[in-house]
Amino acid sequence: MARDHRIQPKINFDLTPLIDIVLQLVIFFMITTTFRTAPGISLQLPGSKTAQSIATPELRVIVVSANEIYLDKTKTNLAGLELLLRKRVSGSSASQIRAVLEGQSGAEYQLIISVLDALRMNGIENVGLITRKEKVVQ
Repeated sequence: MARDHRIQPKINFDLTPLIDIVLQLVIFFMITTTFRTAPGISLQLPGSKTAQSIATPELRVIVVSANEIYLDKTKTNLAGLELLLRKRVSGSSASQIRAVLEGQSGAEYQLIISVLDALRMNGIENVGLITRKEKVVQ
């Protein structure tokens, strides 16, 4: 019986560089990933008989014409708008009220400015204008 006495080379894989690269990738993704912080800590809040919910009130003003202005769902005109705004603002701090202004595309510029003035004269400074996104023609 003949035996083959040649030396067989041993194959060894050095995994150290692979582990280093994987560790660096893990660290990179841990650093660059943003995590949601909204949930926070879960608390059991105590109860109260006089508790009130705090919400930022929002007024919706829709301008169609000088004689057709809607404050939320109440139809009025420009003169009546100031009176309605005074009633709304009297109960809360006007600086915390947000208003959203929607205007008919054909509404006069002066009418929109008059509505903005009425809002500002009643202390409502936070006013957003609603527009629609135009379709791009190619």
